[in-house]
Amino acid sequence: MFSHVVVGSNDLEQAKRFYDAVLGALGMGEGRIDELGARRRYVYRARGAAFFITEPRDGQLATQANGGTVGFTCQSTEEVDRWHAAGVANGGESVEDPPGLRGAKGSGFYLAYLRDPDGNKLCAVYRQPG
Repeated sequence: MFSHVVVGSNDLEQAKRFYDAVLGALGMGEGRIDELGARRRYVYRARGAAFFITEPRDGQLATQANGGTVGFTCQSTEEVDRWHAAGVANGGESVEDPPGLRGAKGSGFYLAYLRDPDGNKLCAVYRQPG
C-alpha cells in the first residue's frame, strides 16, 4: 500500500545511528546517503518500499507529526523486542505501554512504541496468527 515514508531530522548522523540500529533489528542494511543538491538524506530500501530521513527542504527545523505514527511490520515478538531494545540503546525513548500484546486475547497484536531522537513516533507490530 505504501511506497515510501519520509521523516525529518535536525541531526542526520544521530538519526542514522538510531535508524541503522532499529531497522537493522528488522534485517535491513545501513542507510545509504542520497545527496539532493545542498540537502542530504539517508534512504533504507526493503521489499519495494523506501524509508527516508532527511533535512527539511524548506530549511526550517524538522518537527514530528502530532498524532502521526510510522509502523514497521515484524515477523515475531522477538523481532519487536529487538527493535525496541535497539531503539532505546541508540537514543530513542520508549513511549506508551511497554512492548506487549494488545487487542483481544489470542488474536491481538504484539506492539512496541518509540520516539526517535527527533521526536517522531514509531511502532513495531507483529500480527499474531489466528
